[in-house]
Amino acid sequence: MAKYSIQDLALRGKRVFIRVDFNVPIKNGAITDDTRISSSLPTIHYALAQGATVILASHLGRPKGKPTPEFSLAPVAARLGELLTRPVVFASDCIGEPAKAAVAAAHAGSKVVLLENLRFHAEEEKNDPAFAMRLAALAEVYVDDAFGAAHRAHASVAGMVPHFNSAGAGLLMEKELRYLGMALGDPERPFVAVIGGAKVSDKIDVIESMLGRVDRLLIGGAMAYTFFRALAMPVGRSQVEEDKQDTARSIIEHAKARGVVLQLPVDHVVADKIDDTAATQVLKVGDAAIGDRMGLDIGPESARLYAGLLADSKTVVWNGPMGVFEVAPFAQGTLAVANAVAAVKGTTIIGGGDSVAAINAAGVADKMTHISTGGGASLEFLGGAELPGVAALPERS
Repeated sequence: MAKYSIQDLALRGKRVFIRVDFNVPIKNGAITDDTRISSSLPTIHYALAQGATVILASHLGRPKGKPTPEFSLAPVAARLGELLTRPVVFASDCIGEPAKAAVAAAHAGSKVVLLENLRFHAEEEKNDPAFAMRLAALAEVYVDDAFGAAHRAHASVAGMVPHFNSAGAGLLMEKELRYLGMALGDPERPFVAVIGGAKVSDKIDVIESMLGRVDRLLIGGAMAYTFFRALAMPVGRSQVEEDKQDTARSIIEHAKARGVVLQLPVDHVVADKIDDTAATQVLKVGDAAIGDRMGLDIGPESARLYAGLLADSKTVVWNGPMGVFEVAPFAQGTLAVANAVAAVKGTTIIGGGDSVAAINAAGVADKMTHISTGGGASLEFLGGAELPGVAALPERS
């Protein structure tokens, strides 16, 4: 995807508006995971090294268009200052005099300002033109480093970009587009997609997009039970989307027609409740002994089968867990797949918050080629959708 990069732009002495994704988890005023902040540090460091004044803007949570103390970015500004080892000026608003004054103070001093939560204004999510113009008035250069928000047609993501003569992708955004674009474009083969999670409906577009590209598609998680129901297998009380059985049958037929190996679990871990103390049993898929219990993880035979199908792959995309991995008795299938993906001698791309949590739990995050910061955005991108935040950036001539 030939978009201008921050490295193509003249930044010295300029005020550079960088849209970041600092939507971090905060509990009792403390940040519990600063991954999204640290992910944009290379872009920030680059802009500072080029002599720019950096104006950072992000959303946090769902404040519903009005100032809400629990969603203030003030704790993020403090943490960012620690990570950058320099003061970060915090603006009490993202527009108006508070923003202008904070930008002026940063321009004369530490060169870094973080604006208050964009979503404290309803106009942000409405992509209001006047609001976009007020944001754009703060800077001379625009950079988008927030891939996690790129699927939203919001003012800071899409609406303000046309107001700049100089705009491009940040280093994180560039990396996301490079790896995800490679998976959609010209992947090294065998190319294997591992798709899990709760609902087929959430990932229909990704599955159908992948069917035209992959050599093997491995299905796990609760969505597998919609396929099993479509194949007239007993599923007990497992989560099923009753209205998606025709979709599941269609996916199976399309895979067969295209010569794609579509692999469903062959055994599973069943229990009568989702609990650490639940009594579990491993059954073959289709065994009526499931009764009124639920399938909550792929079984050991499925884990070995999936590992075998991943072993010789050269490109892997993984989005979605194999079961309810947050609960210990149902974690082994997901952890086994995480380790199998980590062992791949090729390009491994991880998307979606649950998959990222799984590779962290397995301790193999450092063995992955690329970990996408955008759950919904990576899903839509892999599903073939044009993301507003990407489409807004100028094409490299």
